[in-house]
Amino acid sequence: MSIKPSLSRLDLTMIVISLVIGMGIFATPSETAKEVGNEWVFLGAWVFGGLVSLCGALTFAEIGSRYPVTGGFYKVYSYCYHPAFAFMINWVLVISNAASVAAVALIGSDYIKPFLLPTSLQNDTGTKIITIASTLILYVINFLGIKMSARTQNFLISFKIGLILLVCLAVFKSDAYPASMPVIVPHHNLLAGLGLCLVPVFFTYGGYQQTINFGGDIVNPKSNIPKAIAVGIGVIIFLYVAVNFAYLKVLGLGGLQQTPTLAAKMLGVLFGPAGYKIMSVLLFFGVLAFVNVNVLSNPRVYYAMAEDGILPPIFHKVNEKTQVQEFGMSVFVGLILVVLFFVGSFATLLKYVMFFDTIGLSLAALTIFILRKKMKDQDTSEIYTIKWFPLVPLIFIISYWFVTINIFATFRENPYAGLICLGCYAFGLIVYYIFAGKKNGASN
Repeated sequence: MSIKPSLSRLDLTMIVISLVIGMGIFATPSETAKEVGNEWVFLGAWVFGGLVSLCGALTFAEIGSRYPVTGGFYKVYSYCYHPAFAFMINWVLVISNAASVAAVALIGSDYIKPFLLPTSLQNDTGTKIITIASTLILYVINFLGIKMSARTQNFLISFKIGLILLVCLAVFKSDAYPASMPVIVPHHNLLAGLGLCLVPVFFTYGGYQQTINFGGDIVNPKSNIPKAIAVGIGVIIFLYVAVNFAYLKVLGLGGLQQTPTLAAKMLGVLFGPAGYKIMSVLLFFGVLAFVNVNVLSNPRVYYAMAEDGILPPIFHKVNEKTQVQEFGMSVFVGLILVVLFFVGSFATLLKYVMFFDTIGLSLAALTIFILRKKMKDQDTSEIYTIKWFPLVPLIFIISYWFVTINIFATFRENPYAGLICLGCYAFGLIVYYIFAGKKNGASN
């Protein structure tokens, strides 16, 4: 049973925005500010991050147009490199995505629990109860069908955009909050500071690449994929630059460095004590949107792996009525729930997640060169192609390698961190060859 195209350009545009705008923009600017001692460098990092992400979006738009298949992120690795390499990278990224979803969901639940739970459950246990319940509710909604999930996504993303716009409005009352906190000047040089501050910046901009996993779900993918990505990323760049300008205007760089709960502080400037309650509700719905889109997206990778015979056929099974990958989605939700019992904090996972992402995305972007070579005789009259090739993909790839090197350098403080990351890749290869061996044995 194949997946029939059912998502429109608007659906995909909203999915792009939802994939990128998670909880990061309400937390990572504080981490970014700690790595720089200058407001212009801080804002420049966010503008640069947006431009690099746009280069990445355009690169993945062409990859998605040239290779519009369901599970595209896995498929393109398999086609351009090797199935074993494709499985190894995607194995790690799917686990990393589940960890990110779990950590972000915990943050949202922590904000909403004062309004939902009694005093006795105002603790970590209460936070996990809300997180698990929310994840399971979205799991049920996704079971109702992909169109129902897309409609839910379009509804939930409006809460996140609304919160960002509210935060930006605080700039008009900046005189209500004295930005007098001293700026903490970092000890490293400007280049090292830029490399370190781009870690949270690229994390906050990340996520749009998963749209190539919807190649088989999009109506008229050759036209709609690149247009939806371009519009979605354009909206995100505008929102991110605007909200960071508002942070600086109201809190100042020193206040930004020393204020982890940015959204709460900004809405407090606007509405006083009521601002925290408004922020909590909107933030929680924003978390639901992030969880929902990942539950919708990630099982597409399992589908592609099963299609190649690397995973059992049950991962390839699609409900004929709802177009839902019920088993694959159940496995991903199961991963989220397992991580919830072990995850420490969002900050702890950041470097691990970004180490995997920068490697995976830069190698995925490299496939544009391989695809162009392998498909040099392909009819491109209806295929999106990058105008400034190869400059656009090279900007993206080199920038991500720069961040990867900076993250790996920080692993010197914790030698086990690097070994854990490399061990995850090695374990993925072992799993691949176990399944590949079973496949070959069955065929013989």
